[in-house]
Amino acid sequence: MIGHRGEDFKNLYRDVHPKLQTLFGTKQPVFLSTSSAWGVMEASIHNLVDRGVLCCMCGAFSDKWLDVARRCGKNAEPLQVDWGKHIDQKEVDHALASGKFDTVTLIHNETSTGVMNPLPEICCTLAKYPDVVLIVDTVSSFSAMQIDMEALGIDVMLTGAQKGLALPPGFSLFSVSKKGFARAEKQKGRGYYFDFLEFKKQQAEWMTPSTPSIGHIFALQSKLEEIFEEGLQARFDRHAKTNALVHDWVRCTGFDFFAEEGFRSKTLTCVKNSKGIDVLAFAKKLREEHHLVIDPGYGKLRGKTFRLSNMGDETEETVSQLLECIDAVLK
Repeated sequence: MIGHRGEDFKNLYRDVHPKLQTLFGTKQPVFLSTSSAWGVMEASIHNLVDRGVLCCMCGAFSDKWLDVARRCGKNAEPLQVDWGKHIDQKEVDHALASGKFDTVTLIHNETSTGVMNPLPEICCTLAKYPDVVLIVDTVSSFSAMQIDMEALGIDVMLTGAQKGLALPPGFSLFSVSKKGFARAEKQKGRGYYFDFLEFKKQQAEWMTPSTPSIGHIFALQSKLEEIFEEGLQARFDRHAKTNALVHDWVRCTGFDFFAEEGFRSKTLTCVKNSKGIDVLAFAKKLREEHHLVIDPGYGKLRGKTFRLSNMGDETEETVSQLLECIDAVLK
């Protein structure tokens, strides 16, 4: 353990920062938040929303953002699609043309349904509305595929530690564009713990506004060394290969995908229970007999789907082992 207000901590932050900027695809500062990603998601609402926020909703986590925005006292409206479907940039365009919104929330990779939204297309649509800021949750896609924050025009890009980075939960990372900071300067009621301007001020001195989780940052330092030793393209390719293994398994076994074709996650697969198995019993048996854990469906999809992850440290070997054990349990 080191002191969080001394040179040791500053040096730790200095070490991880350029690597984080590379992963975020930005020259803007990257901030360390001792919170879950939801802390930064709520903070984004307080710091950026003025006139109104359009919440793009396609699953449990993106749907929740509407409730969060309203609890923050903001005028929030849904752009809702059925679970398993993607957010259509044309619908975003139509909603923004009303002039009612100055902020859009989007989850890139909806973890509950296995849907990956078309981020480049949606960002191109947002470019037509220079007064609208875009907040993007990349919790389950960050570091598994290339996401260039500045090139895409994202105003707040945030992620958590526990998905693609394969670190313990309870820690998050985010970056804010110049436009995002300019909006924040005009907002009252930003609070302190999640005030973007306070994060910016403290980061300039290689500090955080409040006591950081030192252990998480040491773990992040180690993880970043692994990521850059492997190489970013090799890492992206590994996720694509392991994802393809799962997709091939789904096709070969007679199950189906819950997410629509062309918009499926590269880091996890939400499998539709098209064979009518007892998913809860199946997941329990897999854990008891093979010490492997899968998710038996999230929220209202529990028992109707199950989710298989290929993110983080998973390799072709570990994913193949998972699929072999699943086959053994199903037989």
